[in-house]
Amino acid sequence: QVQLVESGGGLVQPGGSLTLSCAISRNISALYGAWYRQAPGKQRELVAREFNSGTRTYADSVKGRFFISRDNAKSSVDLRMYSLKPEDTAVYYCNVFDGRDYWGKGTLVTVSS
Repeated sequence: QVQLVESGGGLVQPGGSLTLSCAISRNISALYGAWYRQAPGKQRELVAREFNSGTRTYADSVKGRFFISRDNAKSSVDLRMYSLKPEDTAVYYCNVFDGRDYWGKGTLVTVSS
């Protein structure tokens, strides 16, 4: 079975940075890796996605601040976040797709002064 485990979440002040990592238990040929987030009372939203082609897409709210990358050596999908804002506070979920969806259980990011 494939398991995704997110790490790197925590409390950070506005303007700070944080890097999330999604560890994949098995080396799979993913068509894409992605990060979603869900704030309390809000719908889950796609934050960033990187396709197998290398193409990256971002939500308008994070474009220029967040950067997604794949690390094949570590079998991970990482999300580097800069200039964090309070509205970035959410549970962040890793998602990979290789013909079927795999999801992590989420890691909480809290941006507060």
